Amino acid sequence: MYAIIDIETTGGYARLEKITEIAILLHDGEKITYEFTSLVNPERHIPYFITNLTGITNEMVEEAPKFYEIAKRIIELTEGRIIVAHNAKFDYSFLREEFKSLGYNFRRKILDTVPLCRKLYPGYRSYSLGNICSALGITIDGRHRAAGDAYATARLFELCLKKDRRENGAVSERLRNTRIAKLHPHLDIRKIEQIPEEPGIYYFYNETGQVIYIGKSNNLYERISSHLSNNGSARAMKMRDEIADIDWECTGSELIALIRESIEIKSLQPVFNRAQRRQNNRWGISHGINSSGYITFSLIRIKGNINVLASYNSKDSARNRLAFITEKYNLCQKLTGLYSAEGPCFHFHIGICKGACCENEAPGDYNKRAQKAMDEFKFNPGNYFIIDRGRNENERSVVKIENGRFKGYGYFDINYLGFGYDVIHECIIPAEDNSDIISILRSYITHNKPEKILEF
Repeated sequence: MYAIIDIETTGGYARLEKITEIAILLHDGEKITYEFTSLVNPERHIPYFITNLTGITNEMVEEAPKFYEIAKRIIELTEGRIIVAHNAKFDYSFLREEFKSLGYNFRRKILDTVPLCRKLYPGYRSYSLGNICSALGITIDGRHRAAGDAYATARLFELCLKKDRRENGAVSERLRNTRIAKLHPHLDIRKIEQIPEEPGIYYFYNETGQVIYIGKSNNLYERISSHLSNNGSARAMKMRDEIADIDWECTGSELIALIRESIEIKSLQPVFNRAQRRQNNRWGISHGINSSGYITFSLIRIKGNINVLASYNSKDSARNRLAFITEKYNLCQKLTGLYSAEGPCFHFHIGICKGACCENEAPGDYNKRAQKAMDEFKFNPGNYFIIDRGRNENERSVVKIENGRFKGYGYFDINYLGFGYDVIHECIIPAEDNSDIISILRSYITHNKPEKILEF
């Protein structure tokens, strides 16, 4: 029924590191029925700080089996069972990567005891394995070793099972781990098992073939499955019941997924993408050049795909931002739309404005400051490519920034990079720059580290 798993590794990132120890405890919902534990030769050096944490040394794993030598046994022990682990995504991601390197698609249902404990035992400051076990009176014999942590997870899981049964009279939905709930009769269930556990965007269609929702995820299978088993809000269940077909597109990179999601939502306007509908009621800062050659700014209500320098949730927010750059760059209130009376603006009368509103200041001089104000709304000045993961080992994704503006995205084969940057330029799919894309780029660069940034 369950396979309780814990692993130790050479580091924290599944795509780069390897497993050094694994413990699998088979559990029937009442007790442990079988135990499998093994050190694993990671075929690489174990860093000192990892040895200091786990006690596993390079000498200990030198004669241990390599992962491929125990892979078949792991498949046999976990087949048809739900994998239970504390912070399950960590252990599961390493198993997925190890099997992927062997050309095998390892896929199992998972149950994470971290959110389970949060629901059944609320109010604790920390839900790390060590802290929650200590709080609930569970002794861990061999912390940071696979067997010790697996046995502790098993005891924790048993407490959760007992508490859940006391509260519900039987095993509740949160412990059944039912991935698929009530579904539309036209939805082909077999299609769900084909969904990859990769970054990408996905589409939900109703029975007439209309796109009703577009989303993105780092793990398409998990995200789509969560939608299909969603028993949360009335809106979420209504959308779930209308899903008659699904489709997806792997992007390799989370950044490309974010960009593709934004572009597709703006284009197709799905009914359940509530945030995009709110976008139509937002305010933006626009710019232009008047008949006298001065750069102007204005506040506009965003409708459809109007391109603006920046967008805001309210008119006041947009106005405050415009007032800030007006003061920072000593711009004319009239040319920034903050003063609408006839004649020169108020600031000119008190000696603050240099007179662009009455053409006392030359357009060239004024526009130098106005251009600097416009640059505030750009992503980052300059011309460069943001290089990130592709959809396979020989491919990389790329986002093109030119003069601080988003110009498009694409994919290129790294084997052809020796021919120069023309290969990258030619792969770019042009796309319109807008404030949402700029926000995506800023947030992604701030919180993530792309593989490379190439200036051109």
